[in-house]
Amino acid sequence: MHVAETGAGSPVLLLHGWAKHWYMWRHVMPLLSDSHRLIAVDLRGAGWSDAPRSGYRTAELVDDLRALLDALGLGRIALVGHDRGAALAFQLALDDPDRVTHVVALNELHPYLDVRRMVRNAWRYLWTPFVETPLVGRFVLAHIPSFTRGWLRRGVVDRASMPADAVAAYVDVLRQPDIARAGEQLMYQFAYKEFIPMLRHAETRKLRPPTLLLAGGADPFTPPAMLGAATPHAADLRVEVVDDAGHHLPEERPELVAAKIRDHLNRI
Repeated sequence: MHVAETGAGSPVLLLHGWAKHWYMWRHVMPLLSDSHRLIAVDLRGAGWSDAPRSGYRTAELVDDLRALLDALGLGRIALVGHDRGAALAFQLALDDPDRVTHVVALNELHPYLDVRRMVRNAWRYLWTPFVETPLVGRFVLAHIPSFTRGWLRRGVVDRASMPADAVAAYVDVLRQPDIARAGEQLMYQFAYKEFIPMLRHAETRKLRPPTLLLAGGADPFTPPAMLGAATPHAADLRVEVVDDAGHHLPEERPELVAAKIRDHLNRI
């Protein structure tokens, strides 16, 4: 597994979202490096980490994170995740609450989904069959880069926050055949193997670490309207909406994100 690391202090593991890699944290990391050791990981099948043919279920990816923390000699750690990276942060916090000090989730739904809200917003996911269908997904990601470029740019309110060089940094890596296959598998495993069981069993487990969820007010993929009440099932979960921002908060509003992370990690 590849990591990009900077800073010194209490450790924070940064988990990127789908179709991205550690580079998405490039603006946030310098703003926190004076007080935290920041470890931005490329998840299995992303960026410069290995991309084996299997191992893309949530539980397997969380096992990767545990192994990484063990290899780095880290016991308790704060987790900051975006999109699918936030889903992994939630899962690790649910599985091993004693190992997680805090969670900050960006542009992702919390584990306690409201089925009615999901149904009303199902149209927002009409694009996913193009990347989650076996063989189709890897072809689209590797050979139709305009699809990924469009997805990245559609997710921001201010196009200047997703410049051409940043888009290319993601698209060029994702076009590699093994990375494209991994991107497809990550989406496939969640959509076809995990989503329904997650809906059935989410409320049986309590989220214990203090958690902050930041939602983009104009996020076209996971808007605040999809978030239902989580307080009965989470010990300490706060939801804040960032107005006039979309799905890529670390790149759209890095100063705000860094400030929110710092404030949240200072909570006991």
